[in-house]
Amino acid sequence: MKRILVVEDEQAIREFVVINLNRAGYETVEAASGEEALRTFNNMGGRFDIALLDITMPGMDGLTLCKELRALSGTMGIIMLTARTQEMDKVSGLMMGADDYVTKPFSPSELVARVDSLYRRVEIMAGASRNQKPAEEIVLGDFILNTRRRSLMRQGENIELTQVEFQIVEYFFTNPDTALDRTDILKRVWGDSYVGEEKIVDVNIRRLRMKIEKEPSSPEHLVTVWGMGYKWRTGI
Repeated sequence: MKRILVVEDEQAIREFVVINLNRAGYETVEAASGEEALRTFNNMGGRFDIALLDITMPGMDGLTLCKELRALSGTMGIIMLTARTQEMDKVSGLMMGADDYVTKPFSPSELVARVDSLYRRVEIMAGASRNQKPAEEIVLGDFILNTRRRSLMRQGENIELTQVEFQIVEYFFTNPDTALDRTDILKRVWGDSYVGEEKIVDVNIRRLRMKIEKEPSSPEHLVTVWGMGYKWRTGI
């Protein structure tokens, strides 16, 4: 199954997206509003790999829908579609749990490339959850990363992570106390073919700090290496 929920209130844009995704081999399910999308998601048992959400819609907007869908599924990929160019719109979507964004107008090749990249990451997550090998754990201080269950625990408490967040944490846990360049993180998590911007890394780091750090504005674990990127600090 390569099923995508396409949520866009403008019919012409929705049809453009659906046609190109169908040509690329994806099964698409359409919704013209946030409310309809939620009903469709629930009626189909949440069996979607990716959701494409327009930000600006009447009634429930894309940001609210993103938050609702992310609460229902931590593994489904979410891409925001927006005609806006303001930085805050992109950041808001990522902070709500989206994995990526595409700014309108976009070409069919850009859209399909972004969807393909995200679908590969979703499949990696799904394959890992089906893997029956013994659990592999990485322990760093109070944190335990389980690479089979794709989970992160802190002192027995589960920290809910999206599939992108998990991949970022996994990269840090396999390279503790090592400064990781933003470009390296981008390539590791989003792939060599990713055509977006590096700031998506920074936004996801901010989101992770909100989940991991006691004081996100003064992080102890996920720290900034000025002029380069970030590292996971273990010597605390």
